[in-house]
Amino acid sequence: MRTPARRMAFSAFSALAATALFAAPAAATVYQQAVVVGADAEIARDGAITLHGAYRCETASPGGATQIRVTVAQKDSGRLSIGTGAVCDGAAHEWKVRAPQYGAGLHPGRAVATVELQEVHLHGLMPRAVDTVAADSRDIEIHEQR
Repeated sequence: MRTPARRMAFSAFSALAATALFAAPAAATVYQQAVVVGADAEIARDGAITLHGAYRCETASPGGATQIRVTVAQKDSGRLSIGTGAVCDGAAHEWKVRAPQYGAGLHPGRAVATVELQEVHLHGLMPRAVDTVAADSRDIEIHEQR
C-alpha cells in the first residue's frame, strides 16, 4: 500500500502544528504560588470578622488579575466568603481581610477556613474564567476582638 508524498507531508505538518498548539500556553498560569490562612480569626462587637494569612505569587498572566478568596464556615451556623486583591511580584506578602457577616451567623469558637489564591482571566472588564492556583484549608479558632 502506497501513501502519496503529499499526504505524508500533510500528516507530518498537522502533527507538528498540533504539538505546537498544545505545547504553547496562551495566558499561562505560573506555578510558583503559595497561600496560607492563619490559625485564628477575630469577631468584633458589630459582628465583623477579620482573617489573616500570607501568600507569595509570581507575575499574573497579562490578561488577568490575582485575588485572595477566603471562606469561613462553622458546623452549627453559616458560612462567609471574603475576597481581597493580591500583588504578585515573587515576594512573600501578608493578607488581612475584614468584612461584615450579613447574616452568616458566625460566632466565637471552632471553624474551618479555606483560602484560595485565584487568577482571574479577564475578557475586557468582565471575568472570563477563574483558576485556583494555590489553596490552604485548616481548622481555626474565632475569638472575640479584645
